[in-house]
Amino acid sequence: MKKKLILTALIVVAGLFSNETTAQKFRGIDKSPADIAMYSTKEDGAIAKIIYSRPQLNGRDMAKLAPAGKVWRLGANESTEVRFYKDVTFGGKPVKAGTYTMYAIPGDSEWTIILNKALHTWGSGSYKEANDLVRVTGKVSTNKDSVEALAIMFSKTGDMLIGWANTVVTVPVK
Repeated sequence: MKKKLILTALIVVAGLFSNETTAQKFRGIDKSPADIAMYSTKEDGAIAKIIYSRPQLNGRDMAKLAPAGKVWRLGANESTEVRFYKDVTFGGKPVKAGTYTMYAIPGDSEWTIILNKALHTWGSGSYKEANDLVRVTGKVSTNKDSVEALAIMFSKTGDMLIGWANTVVTVPVK
């Protein structure tokens, strides 16, 4: 009887820890995976970090995904977030160290890049102009190679570069 009870207990415990009862159901890879762009120098250390999601073109027109003249979340999913570890000049305007959301208003020859004080927002649906810290102009240039997934990076000279499709937007960060 004691052996039967121990065997039953072992079967129950094994059942609790089997793959069938404890395995999680994970969804597939996000269609707009998250990425991070970091700006640092040997002299100054960490200066800025941008956390954003990278939407893919997938045969779609960038102008439909990021319409000209309308506030866009500058990525996908949760709004793009930028953290400045030091006071900087962003697009020629002073910005105190801190964390902000970043939006864009695309245009043909320039984009308006917005730093907004409201954090942890989703997309641009909750965007409020009253929370803007600064708006700066990013210069648009054309890249000969198309960039499939939105990409944000910093150049060695401190320019923030936003690339998608054949568009490159440049904003100086000093």
